[in-house]
Amino acid sequence: MTFDKAIHARFQVAWPGFNLDVELRLPGRGVTALFGHSGSGKTTLLRCLAGLERQSVGSLNFKGEVWQDDARGICRPTHRRPLGYVFQEASLFPHLSVRKNLDYGRKRVNGGHKVSLDHAVELLGIGHLLDRMPDRLSGGERQRVAIARALATSPELLLMDEPLAALDLKRKSEILPYLERLHDELEIPVCYVSHVPDEVARLADHVVLLSEGRVVAAGGLRETMARLDLPTAFTEDAGVVIEAVVADHDETYRLTRLDFPGGSVVVARRQESLGRRLRFRVHARDVSLALARAKGTSIVNLLPATVVEVADADTPAHVLVRLDAAGTPLIARITRYSLDHLGVTPGKSMWAQIKAVALLG
Repeated sequence: MTFDKAIHARFQVAWPGFNLDVELRLPGRGVTALFGHSGSGKTTLLRCLAGLERQSVGSLNFKGEVWQDDARGICRPTHRRPLGYVFQEASLFPHLSVRKNLDYGRKRVNGGHKVSLDHAVELLGIGHLLDRMPDRLSGGERQRVAIARALATSPELLLMDEPLAALDLKRKSEILPYLERLHDELEIPVCYVSHVPDEVARLADHVVLLSEGRVVAAGGLRETMARLDLPTAFTEDAGVVIEAVVADHDETYRLTRLDFPGGSVVVARRQESLGRRLRFRVHARDVSLALARAKGTSIVNLLPATVVEVADADTPAHVLVRLDAAGTPLIARITRYSLDHLGVTPGKSMWAQIKAVALLG
């Protein structure tokens, strides 16, 4: 991912019992996930980017434009920063129709149009809702309107603070495809706050991992999620994200083969056409190791791989093993007994047995 016209941020916030101290260089396009447990500083950082956090001290350079530099006495107020902000709650004006809520956003436009109102309506699939009042919308529909309203301001930066947190599972599944469309079609950078690993894996290109107000990891999604040198609190749901291509459909057994650098996996029959790109997640707990390719097993997804490193897991009885499957990283969570019994050491050739694949989307 290119870092041309990057976003440079440096912020410090001091509250009783909590301090935020971060320095970041973020890509100027794509979705950056601000990821971490509750209380890690995700929303505070987002508010700093928006200029809403009055206790912050620092600097923000957005693609060469200085939005904030406290050392030089520069701080562009929020209403003069070309950004859109989507909160956890949709916060629509209850007395205005969907159309008039969007018109309110459009009135804030200054300068060129990055995203036209018609494009925002089409992206979020809300054309049939324009004449409804907010109280006649479902939770997912309200949030889609809120996102469209933020886009109607033609922002150069879109900030999203856990936009799915207030939705139930069904509504989340309804809105995620629209968020994927934003990812695929928008040219502007998006900073997306979440504490849900699968949500981050599905939407993000870049990830910033926060813990207790500090950045503990930052980088491309696949590389960062595959790291083993993270605090043990983040190894509970360890796993990797793999981007693959739909390569074949087996109608006899109702299976689909997904190809990626390093091999392929077979999953339950998918509806996507051949050549379509998909992301999937392999959790460390769903990967076991063997010295030779297993025969007579119900596990069909077997990949040759080389051990890269071994690290402690979240319990004393287990370890995490990072593997390289011809360029694709994998992580296995195995017992220390298995580590010693199989002689698992860096450089050793092994077979990774993938017991489950989680399709993202």
